[in-house]
Amino acid sequence: MSQAATPPPPPPGQHTPPEPTPRETAWAAGGTLFAGMLMLFGGAMAILEGVVGISKDSVYLVTRGDYTYKFDVSSWGWIHLVLGVLAVVVGWGLLSQGAPWSRYGGMLIAGLSMVANFMFLPYQPVWSVIMIGIDIFVIWSLSTYHPGHGPAGTHAGGLL
Repeated sequence: MSQAATPPPPPPGQHTPPEPTPRETAWAAGGTLFAGMLMLFGGAMAILEGVVGISKDSVYLVTRGDYTYKFDVSSWGWIHLVLGVLAVVVGWGLLSQGAPWSRYGGMLIAGLSMVANFMFLPYQPVWSVIMIGIDIFVIWSLSTYHPGHGPAGTHAGGLL
């Protein structure tokens, strides 16, 4: 019966990060699955929000006085439509393939969505704050999950 060889210690002056515990890995994997679902459904809602903004300029009204970031509502519609389509594509890639590009793309799209929702605050304040919180969670979960550190030590394809 052979024992698994332990890796050699790091060279002096070099620090290796501690391995995540199975509980941390399970939280991150579950969070990543949830983040992928949020990207799919949040992207679909952003697409609908964009279509409404493009088609009917009077739906969104500024709730506070003069605002620094002035775009007309159809511009916001196009911004949300493009971000929504990208979020759906990246969410699908994350759930079906689990590819590194989808993790990095998800963090990028969530960051862009966070900025767009911050700038969209005067039009939909409650919705924008909720979406900023969701984007923060998506970035956290995609940046902390490392598929090779699971209990089995392997990762086969997507999360689903």
